[in-house]
Amino acid sequence: MSGPLPPPAFPPPVLRFAPSPTGLIHVGNARTALLNAMLARRAGGTFILRFDDTDAARSRAEYARAIAADLDWLGIAPDHVVRQSDRLSTYEAAAETLRASGRLYPAYETEEELELKRRLQRARGLPPVYDRSALTLTAADRARLEGEGRRPHWRFRLDHRQIAWDDAVRGPQQVDTASLSDPVLVRADGSFLYTLPSVVDDIALGVTMVVRGEDHVTNTAVQIEIIEALGGRVPAFGHHNLLTLPSGEGLSKRLGHLSLAALREAGQESLAVAALAVLVGTSHAVEAVESLDVLATKVELSHISRAPARFDPADLDPLTARTLHLMPYDAAAERLAAAGVGGGEAFWMAVRGNLARFDEAGQWWAVVAAPMAGTVADEDRAFLADAAGLLPAEPWGPATWADWTKAVKAASGRSGRGLFHPLRLALTGRERGPELAALLPIMGRRRVEGRLRGGEA
Repeated sequence: MSGPLPPPAFPPPVLRFAPSPTGLIHVGNARTALLNAMLARRAGGTFILRFDDTDAARSRAEYARAIAADLDWLGIAPDHVVRQSDRLSTYEAAAETLRASGRLYPAYETEEELELKRRLQRARGLPPVYDRSALTLTAADRARLEGEGRRPHWRFRLDHRQIAWDDAVRGPQQVDTASLSDPVLVRADGSFLYTLPSVVDDIALGVTMVVRGEDHVTNTAVQIEIIEALGGRVPAFGHHNLLTLPSGEGLSKRLGHLSLAALREAGQESLAVAALAVLVGTSHAVEAVESLDVLATKVELSHISRAPARFDPADLDPLTARTLHLMPYDAAAERLAAAGVGGGEAFWMAVRGNLARFDEAGQWWAVVAAPMAGTVADEDRAFLADAAGLLPAEPWGPATWADWTKAVKAASGRSGRGLFHPLRLALTGRERGPELAALLPIMGRRRVEGRLRGGEA
C-alpha cells in the first residue's frame, strides 16, 4: 500500500506588496505590485497586500481603501491583507528578543548631535557612518542621560561582514555592512521604523521572495542580518529598476496625475497600464495584451534592465486603444451591461476596433439602437430612397451588406465613395466608424430603411 505523497520539492511561493497608506499609489508602485502578483499566481502561490501603516501620523484609512481599489482595478486583488498597525505587540516581542541577545542597543544622541558627527566625518574625508559610541556607555552613563530627560532610540548592531545574495534581477550582489551605520529600529518614543516590522512580517507570513525597487538594495543587507538574528529564513530577493518620466524625474506620490486613480478616471484601460508598467525597461517590447495571464508569461526578472525605465504617459493613449481592439467579449461583457450597452458579442466585435476609450462603445450603441434621423443630403435623397427599396427581407447576416450594396451599385451606377459615403452618413451620421457589414444586422431592416428615407429611426 502506497504512503502519503511527498511534499513538493518547491512549495508555492509567497510574495507581498507593502505600500504605506500615506497617499495614492502611482504607476511605479503598480510595477512592483504587478510583478509580485503575477509571479505568485503564475506559480500557484500567494500574493499578500501588507499595509505598512505604523506611521500613525501620516497613514490614512482612505488611502488604504484607495490602494485596495487600485489593485482590484488592475486585476490583482490580494489573497490576504495584513495591517502592521494590528501587529505592534509582535514587533515589540521581536525587539525584546534582539535586546536580550545584545543585537539591539540604546543610543542617546540627538539628531543635532548626530548631524554634527556626520559633518566632522565628511570634513575628514570619512564616510558619515555612526561611530557606535553608544556601545561604550556604562550603566551609570545611561542613568545620567535618562536623568537628564533623554530617552534612547534603539540601534541594531550589525555584524560588519560581507552579505551576499543572488539577486533575481541584478545578479550576484554583495554589501559590506561595515560600511553602514547601525540602523535605528525603534524611535525614542517607542514607535518602529520600517525595517523591523517588515522583517518580522516577512518571517511570520512565510514570504519566500521579496521583489521591490532597486532603491532598497542596501536595505537588503541589513534585513538579511536581522532575519538571521531572529532565526528566520532568508527569502530570495529581486530589485527591479525604477520608472522615470521622459524628463528623467522619478515618480512620486505627489505626481497625482500619474496615480492609478487619475489614470482610471481618465479612461485608461487597466490592462494597458499594467502592460506599460511591467514591460517598459525590459527586453520585451511594450505591447497590448489580451489578459493578465498573457502578460504574466512575459515576466522574467532576469530580463529587466539595470538602467532606469523611461515611462512616457503619452504612450498610454495608443496602448489603451490597442488593448480595446484585442479585448475579448467575455472581458467586456460585464462592463457593457453596466453601461446599458446591448448587442452582445456581435456588437462588441463590430465596434471594438474603432474605440479609443471604452465609453465610446456606449456612443456607438446609441448610433445603432437609439432613434436618430438619417443624415441625407439633398443630392443623395433619391439615391438613398432607391437604396431603401432594394433592402432584402430579414433575417440579415454577415453577407447582407455585400449583397445589398452590390444590388444598389448595379441599379445606381455608383461606386466607391459615391456609393458608400452617403450610405454611411445616412445610417450612422458619422464620416467613419465600424464596418457596416457588422452593424447592419444589429440595426435591423426597419431602422435602416427609416434612416435611408431621412426619417427618425
